[in-house]
Amino acid sequence: MKLQKYIDEQRMSRLYEKFILEYFRKEHKELKVSASQIPWALDDGINTMLPVMQSDIMLQSGEKVLIIDAKYYEHSTQVQFDKHTLHSGNLYQIFTYVKNKEYELREKDHTVSGMLLYAKTDEEIYPNNVYQMSGNQIAVRTLDLNLPFDEIASQLNTIAKTHFDL
Repeated sequence: MKLQKYIDEQRMSRLYEKFILEYFRKEHKELKVSASQIPWALDDGINTMLPVMQSDIMLQSGEKVLIIDAKYYEHSTQVQFDKHTLHSGNLYQIFTYVKNKEYELREKDHTVSGMLLYAKTDEEIYPNNVYQMSGNQIAVRTLDLNLPFDEIASQLNTIAKTHFDL
């Protein structure tokens, strides 16, 4: 049963990622939308055993880039000593994506931002914050999938409008 629940959550997570990616592809033709790999910023070029950095969703318009990491979990925060915090691994991951993309574009005019986009759960506390980290914006948002489709679309459109001044 535990294995089945894990497999179901993996499938739902992948479906959630694909839904967001395809929504932006279909509804925001003015953006370049992809699920791109991000190269490691290596000083010596040796990348033996480094994992591939595969973004879930990358949106680009001109010199602006937004990397979205879609997260579908039963619990969108972790709780320790009655304090809710973000999953540290998720935050480290999006920060790494953003800083390596920043390095890749270092010789061009650019702005790179990141976003953790959690599927809203039935929890009372859910993430909705914007952080400035080492010169980049990292947002943590929650997408409410229990709303009618036009309201889900509005949430996603707000992301595009906010980050790309559309």
